Amino acid sequence: MADTAMRRAPVLPTTGWLKALPPALRLVLHGDARARALAVPHWGVGFSDAACRAIVNGTRATLWLGPDEYLLLDSAPAASSAGVLEALERTLADAPHALVDISHRQFALELSGPHASAILNGGCPLDLDLGEFPVGMCTRTLFAKADIVLWRTRADAFQVEVWRSFAGYVGGVLAEIANEFYGHAG
Repeated sequence: MADTAMRRAPVLPTTGWLKALPPALRLVLHGDARARALAVPHWGVGFSDAACRAIVNGTRATLWLGPDEYLLLDSAPAASSAGVLEALERTLADAPHALVDISHRQFALELSGPHASAILNGGCPLDLDLGEFPVGMCTRTLFAKADIVLWRTRADAFQVEVWRSFAGYVGGVLAEIANEFYGHAG
């Protein structure tokens, strides 16, 4: 039996504008409309047909990452999402799909406050103006040299999904950019 890697949250300082979010279930689903329709009753959240949009229901969210590719997030405690992967696999067994648990690979940060967009724009080339990147929009992009998934959850807040191995790098770059707005105290 394979050993499961320890899932420890990366150590990043919590500030008024930045915090690490608790561990979550993260699944990537590749599948056509039939696969997505089969998954909905077990996942409990629909799948956006519109590009770069997230749909949320309670602790679960489905983020559109590309044609037929979605990031499924469940921020509920692990015990309440136990069995979700197995239930989805059983349901999707006869439909062409790929379903991969990436919970161990990445973690989430929340950037919030009046300077959240400007801090992110210090390392991200997207136009994060609320009119161009509204609440509910999500996309895979770069922050400096790190791949991220960026999701605007509120007018003044973003969830940033990043690989654990890039925690120190992303946290350091964010802190350096934030110095312009908050100084070293954060």
